Amino acid sequence: MKLGEIESATKKVARKRVGRGIGSGLGKTSGRGHKGQKARSGGGVRRGFEGGQTPLYRRLPKRGFTNIHANNYTEVTLTILNKATTEEVTAESLIKDNIISKANDGIVILATGKLDKKLTVKAVRFTKAAKEKIEALGGKAEVI
Repeated sequence: MKLGEIESATKKVARKRVGRGIGSGLGKTSGRGHKGQKARSGGGVRRGFEGGQTPLYRRLPKRGFTNIHANNYTEVTLTILNKATTEEVTAESLIKDNIISKANDGIVILATGKLDKKLTVKAVRFTKAAKEKIEALGGKAEVI
């Protein structure tokens, strides 16, 4: 390997210089073709436009609705809680330990799996079985 043979990890692509003569390959119409909506200045169509035909998003039937007031909780199982490094488990401590990526509107503790250690868990909600399993090991389940 020589210093002159080292190539950049990212290739530098030369900018397209349009309208610079026939020899460039992008002269005259500048790669836009002849006439038409896409050849015009400011021309073009919006996303999903199908030339006046009823677009796909209008042809398909609509079902249900999205509740904009619904809470989006992050579900955490007891098996996942075993990975916690601190005795006091909160959404912030789980994010810091890279156990969950984000808390959304809070965390909900589910009873899936088995808990191995005594923990103080602070969450928005607990399932009844999860609360019982945490307290059976001498831990606390605090609703925040």
